[in-house]
Amino acid sequence: MSKAEKVRSVYAELGFPDADEMLVKAQLVMKIAQILRERGWSQQQAAKVLGLTQPKLSKMLRGQFHGVSEMKMMDCLVRLGREVRIVVGPKKKSGSERIEVVAA
Repeated sequence: MSKAEKVRSVYAELGFPDADEMLVKAQLVMKIAQILRERGWSQQQAAKVLGLTQPKLSKMLRGQFHGVSEMKMMDCLVRLGREVRIVVGPKKKSGSERIEVVAA
């Protein structure tokens, strides 16, 4: 089982009806957090660049995604100089559609 499948599985086990959406958001936030760490930015610096308030960025980075759309997260990646691609693939044996977000 891949890391993404494990994360999705956790959301599904917790009873989230939108487990796939939560997985996509988790992938986006992990990439945003990685870039911010690499740049050594404070949350205050990052919030200005990303067009978020510092408290909202802090919540997002801690996995509290409610109130932040996937589009806003993708916009954050673009503001960080990344190209964002969404790949939708055929269903796997598990019956769920494969959705992958690539931030290059």
